Amino acid sequence: MSWIAGTIQTLRVAREVSPYGYFLTDGESEVLMHYTELVGKKPKLEDEVEVFLYFDTEDRIAATMKKPYLTLGQMARLKVADVHPRLGCFLEIGLGRQLLLPLSELSEKVEYRPLPGDEVHVVLGHDKAGRLLATLAGEDEIGPLVFDAPASWRNQWVEGWVTKSLQMGSFVLVDGGVVGFGVYGLIPAPERTRPLRLGERISGRVTFIREDGRVNLSMAKLKQEGRVEDADRILAFLNERPGGGMPYSDESPAEAIKQRFQISKSAFKRAIGKLMREGLVTQRGSWTYLSEKAPGTGASLDDADSVLDSEKPSAPRSEE
Repeated sequence: MSWIAGTIQTLRVAREVSPYGYFLTDGESEVLMHYTELVGKKPKLEDEVEVFLYFDTEDRIAATMKKPYLTLGQMARLKVADVHPRLGCFLEIGLGRQLLLPLSELSEKVEYRPLPGDEVHVVLGHDKAGRLLATLAGEDEIGPLVFDAPASWRNQWVEGWVTKSLQMGSFVLVDGGVVGFGVYGLIPAPERTRPLRLGERISGRVTFIREDGRVNLSMAKLKQEGRVEDADRILAFLNERPGGGMPYSDESPAEAIKQRFQISKSAFKRAIGKLMREGLVTQRGSWTYLSEKAPGTGASLDDADSVLDSEKPSAPRSEE
């Protein structure tokens, strides 16, 4: 027969060759099982053993009694053991060796790529030479296994694994628990608080349940909850600033606010509005300042003005 890597076969022990191991046969051809690939007691001649076929480090077909996490054509979630900038990710497969998820399967954006410890959903396949290779599990593999999200999930926080990250958003397989395999979801880009890696474990809030049973998610809390948290973050930032002032206000660009506070401009305005109603901050032009009522501040507006002057770009000198 033609040996196919990634399959499990029941073979007969034909002979032992020291110091290498055992040659196994299907009655027509033989394959080597190294001593290091034994599990349990040593087999005897003519014993039948169940083995997994793979390519060894010298690209020769070989057999092992160790059980892999998946076989040819199957899908599984595998942990990233290592990352190579030119080759891709190496995944734990349960055999004491790693499986390559090639660079061609990963995003061009480095921030979307997995790191060691992340877990990715992949399918076991072959490269052109018949060697084992992982490919990312997509809609065709994951879709038939998921279940429809129940209506009770609306506004609930759930956890899951990122299965793909794109510019427009990140796809997530939400945990199913005892109910089933899971629920397919999407975190649209505006609802991400930061770039999400493939294989990253995340928490998200269910914002919408679609007719097809899938969900939209957000990494942000409900407005009333997030407003308090965002206001505390802004207040802490102001307290750390010399003079208690910052060059951010309702007039600031959304991109600048996102970069500094990891929140949207609308969330920033809600938080600033809360602090202003409580008399903790004031705004002057494009700057926001701590008021004397704010806890932990001894800064005056004169101090803030000096900081403002120091952070303004100096006017170019004219040449005589």
